[in-house]
Amino acid sequence: MNRILDLTALELGRQIRAGAVSVPEAVQAALERIAQVEPDLNAFVTVDGDRAMEQAGRVQRRIESGELTGPLAGVPVAVKDNLCTKGLKTTCSSRILENFVPAYTAQAVRKLEEAGAVILGKTNMDEFAMGSTTETSYFGQTRNPWNRDHVPGGSSGGSCAAVAAGECFLALGSDTGGSIRQPSSFCGVTGIKPTYGTVSRWGLIAYGSSLDQVGPVAGNISDCAAALEAISGHDPRDSTSMDRKDCDFTAALQDDIRGLRVGLPRDYFGEGLDPEVQKAVLEAAQTLREKGASVEEFDLGLVEYAIPAYYVIASAEASSNLSRFDGVKYGYRTPDYEDLHGMYKRTRSEGFGPEVKRRIMLGSFVLSSGYYDAYYLKALRTKALIKAEFDKAFKRFDVILGPTAPGTAPLLGSSLSDPLKMYLGDIYTISANLAGLPAVSLPCGLDSKGLPIGVQLTGDCFREKEIIRAAYAYERTRTWEKPDLTAAGTDAAGKGERI
Repeated sequence: MNRILDLTALELGRQIRAGAVSVPEAVQAALERIAQVEPDLNAFVTVDGDRAMEQAGRVQRRIESGELTGPLAGVPVAVKDNLCTKGLKTTCSSRILENFVPAYTAQAVRKLEEAGAVILGKTNMDEFAMGSTTETSYFGQTRNPWNRDHVPGGSSGGSCAAVAAGECFLALGSDTGGSIRQPSSFCGVTGIKPTYGTVSRWGLIAYGSSLDQVGPVAGNISDCAAALEAISGHDPRDSTSMDRKDCDFTAALQDDIRGLRVGLPRDYFGEGLDPEVQKAVLEAAQTLREKGASVEEFDLGLVEYAIPAYYVIASAEASSNLSRFDGVKYGYRTPDYEDLHGMYKRTRSEGFGPEVKRRIMLGSFVLSSGYYDAYYLKALRTKALIKAEFDKAFKRFDVILGPTAPGTAPLLGSSLSDPLKMYLGDIYTISANLAGLPAVSLPCGLDSKGLPIGVQLTGDCFREKEIIRAAYAYERTRTWEKPDLTAAGTDAAGKGERI
């Protein structure tokens, strides 16, 4: 392995500032890794090496002049393909946006570039972020670096697989119902969904506007905290953006959790949870207890209503958001049509995949006359009740700990045939989006097949520092494990490389 690729994002940043490594050297190392593993993984939709090397040269000169001094200056990163990038294709992994090149850059990406990060390319995802496996992409499925026969999770599966495989040092994803945390769990990396409104959604192609939030994926919590610090902040172009004064998230990287109150929801440890996942997550809770936290079980109500409420709300918002993709102004337009109505119909039929069509139809149904009150309004009331349950829990606890997903990464092709089963895989992550809460997933072990297990820490609104502190304290007790990229298929399982 190239020695540069052994470094974390913050370690690389320090070496670049010290002159031990140049930015072009770091970017070249990442591009070589991408060329090596992409034929197997398909974690990227677009890689622009020439653009990245040009940017690397500019960043190097700004570092040498003293203009760029931040911790991420010169670090090669990747961006999920639903975040707009000026002059670089943004497809949402959909045929309907196959050749769309935005005229502007999303605020979160812009802030990362202002911090000196170098954009390598755009990562694969479930089409329009609708899926949990990164198998619904028009550009082909992404494979899990730990075992190519398994999915990486979704919808930010490309970002998480790229970080796990060492193709980039950190990546941006989006999280609507667990789309950063669940693939982080499946790929053995760390991912944060911040409090709703912490990171601007301007330039993020919307799925469910009241649920979407941009966040970072990296190999450890320190890199995630630094990236989140870089991309957070008020943006007047996003009406939901919060003007926060406490975005110094790296200040929470302290190995001291004495007195931290950790809650374990009994509802999360019942039927449907893989015994190996339960064992690893409970061992993580015990580790926090041994480091000085108090850990207590409690009942968190309304968990069973989270998935139906989420899919009603998200699909309703998606049906509205995706109505703009009609072949008129940008994106794909069918070549075979006779009139305007026919063009709309054929363009959308040919441009959207099955999962996107399913959610558009569901959303249109629940918003239709006669069903609006019965489904959509009821889901909104359920969302408010779920938020009230969490408010009650956070009067007793600082952090809620549980599994990120009910199991480890399933086999490729085993989920799409049963959409309901795929939806149920988000049972532990969805509530944080409905309630607008911050949550982080980080690795807590491997199962008997050698696949990563993730533990999730959820905090109260605007209390990211609590979950970062708990994650950092737990992480200090473990060694980050990486997949063996020389193995393939079933043989890859169980061959993690410790660094």
